[in-house]
Amino acid sequence: MNVISFSEALRERTWSGQGNGDGAGFMTDLMNGRGDRDDYIALVAQHFFIYEAIEAAAERMKNDAVAAAFISPKLTRLPAITADLSFLLGDDWAEQITPLPTTARYVERIRQVAATWSGGFIAHHYTRYLGDLSGGQFIRTLMQKRFGFETNGVGFYLFADIAAPREFKVTYRAQLDAVGWNERERERVIDEVLVAYAFNTDLFVDLKDAKAAAAAA
Repeated sequence: MNVISFSEALRERTWSGQGNGDGAGFMTDLMNGRGDRDDYIALVAQHFFIYEAIEAAAERMKNDAVAAAFISPKLTRLPAITADLSFLLGDDWAEQITPLPTTARYVERIRQVAATWSGGFIAHHYTRYLGDLSGGQFIRTLMQKRFGFETNGVGFYLFADIAAPREFKVTYRAQLDAVGWNERERERVIDEVLVAYAFNTDLFVDLKDAKAAAAAA
């Protein structure tokens, strides 16, 4: 009988939940050229609220015996997001953005579980940052080609302090396997990752609906 590692079990159990559902159309349009610059800005704006919550949780969890191993300044995204928004919207960017309903619920979930439970923090941290490292470089290249960006506007996707993303992800998954959670805790963490994926899918639905409402106004 082959016993798979926790990181492998996590990838297998959550793979089918990525990129599916009604919200997939928003990102598909953005990636395929049917979305516009405003769509991209709307996505970056929602990232601000999400990463503000995750990185506030990281600050609170930095001394946690389990969570601390996953926290790295190399991953910090909030300064890059704020710089992107300043470039895209101007110095008053903060007055121009508001969280969509799913974003508000997502942020509240992060505040509830990621700042109080190491497994919950790692679940949301894993979902966002490994996703950024895995798909973000492709998104960055497409957005640069579509909208003429150089580095301004796509700083969120630039991990300047991570020279080898693949190796970084291997190390991250090894850290997951080293935690030593029991079976019940592993299931809780996987369930929370699925919750995070659902929020991300629902956010794309919100973005799509907000665009349709603006067009109809």
